[in-house]
Amino acid sequence: QVQLVESGGGLVQAGGSLTLSCAASGRSFANYAVGWFRQAPGKEREFVAAISWSGSHTYYGEAAKGRFTISRDRATNTVLLQGNSLKPEDTAVYHCAASSMVVPNLRSQNDYDYWGQGTQVTVSS
Repeated sequence: QVQLVESGGGLVQAGGSLTLSCAASGRSFANYAVGWFRQAPGKEREFVAAISWSGSHTYYGEAAKGRFTISRDRATNTVLLQGNSLKPEDTAVYHCAASSMVVPNLRSQNDYDYWGQGTQVTVSS
């Protein structure tokens, strides 16, 4: 069992930056691919970014390309999501998730086994 905990959310002005962290406990997720999804009020959950278990492959949703960067730190068993040039439309609850599938579709939330509770990001205009 893997427990995921997100942190780093908060209130930031438009154009600012924020780094979210996804920490694993209970069991290392070194062999898991990890993704970030977000859900704004009244909207469906949206894929933001994902990183393969090796860290050698990264994937981004259209809204995140060029502004978000995902990375993983094996020493601390965490996955980071850095967002720059944030916009009010980035306001959402951000969730991290881990996938144990051998060949997952990391853009699909259906291919993830474990989810965190989420962290709120609010971007003010």
